[in-house]
Amino acid sequence: MENKPSTTLLTQTDTARILEKGLRGRFAYSDRVLVIIPDATRTVQLPILFRLICDLLLERVAALDFLIALGTHPPMSEEARLSHVGISHAEKNSRYAGIHIFNHAWSDPSELVTLTTISDKEVSAITDGRIKRPLPVTINRKVLDYDAALVCGPVFPHEVAGFSGGNKYFFPGISGPEVIDFTHWAGALMSSRAIIGTCDTPIRRLINRAASEIPCARVLMNLVVQGDGLAGIYIGDDQDESWRNAARHSAQLHITWMHQPVHQAFAVIPSMYDDLWTGAKGMYKLEPVIADGGEIILYAPHISELSYTHGTLLDAIGFHGTDYFRANWDKYRHYPWTVLAHAAHVRGQTTHKDGMEIPRIRLALASRIPKERCDKVGLGYLDPDSIDLSWWKERKDPDYLYVPKAGEHLYRLDAERM
Repeated sequence: MENKPSTTLLTQTDTARILEKGLRGRFAYSDRVLVIIPDATRTVQLPILFRLICDLLLERVAALDFLIALGTHPPMSEEARLSHVGISHAEKNSRYAGIHIFNHAWSDPSELVTLTTISDKEVSAITDGRIKRPLPVTINRKVLDYDAALVCGPVFPHEVAGFSGGNKYFFPGISGPEVIDFTHWAGALMSSRAIIGTCDTPIRRLINRAASEIPCARVLMNLVVQGDGLAGIYIGDDQDESWRNAARHSAQLHITWMHQPVHQAFAVIPSMYDDLWTGAKGMYKLEPVIADGGEIILYAPHISELSYTHGTLLDAIGFHGTDYFRANWDKYRHYPWTVLAHAAHVRGQTTHKDGMEIPRIRLALASRIPKERCDKVGLGYLDPDSIDLSWWKERKDPDYLYVPKAGEHLYRLDAERM
């Protein structure tokens, strides 16, 4: 089921009608259905969608449960999970008593299963020769307990896969560390600046290849978000077309093409990003339009951690470009590749020669992460309390860009249009 690209928001009635048409006939009464949903770091009308999916399927399938695609993000408490889907404890114990809302546990081997191993030869072909090593396809073992998996998540420009959504909710959303590390490092080798906002990427092909090994039926409900509403819903089986249509729609709404680069950008990081691991999306979405030698300021006075999951590792590694890590591979190869990839994405494009690393642009954090820690890991620092937000917001300068809610909207240069 697909609806034409539009900038008009769907009403709740529209959404219910599209779900009715796209989902009703896809599952048998004997089916156990697992719905894969995003965590709180994605903008989507999940409470409305949760109720509509339950209204449509709860009495028509044998079991209906939900699994939060956390990747390596911290698990959500029961209170947070209920709030996330918009129901109360009383509703959970009555209308939705038979439904489970699971956290994905990426680092718990007992929660994972290996579906297959993709050969080093095939991996090399998919990644255009960037990596040649076998890839164990590990995933949350709950997929073995269900007849069908329904992905319900938004599609945005993404620094690793080009665009998010679709099969990315399986890999790396509910996968094990092997796939998470592999896909992120492969993306870092290509660079976020080159990959972001591109539909056909080696990483997306690798994700699709891994998803082909999932034993249950797969249905993709790809959502295109505009502001706090829905602009499009694209439902299909595990083929690329429904996701590609959603990615094209996302490109219309979530990419701003600029004629010239700017020297400085000021990005306000929303509260849904509670550490730099997620808040750095504000940097990724702006990097392509920053002139050489320019600067991005991430204004995030609510953030006090580099990463709640990987902060200790980032303190040890610091933030460097991929060329730096590759030049010092014996030192860094044993660290999780996901962490190396994040560090490289945050640092952005660099030049590494004769032991010296020169970043193309500067990144300054105006957060609660102390200056001493920023200095240690190689990031710039601004005191958030010294910033007059109204001045930055009202500043008029053709060589400057202000972004009031950074992280999901991408800025690119006209010269990069394909």
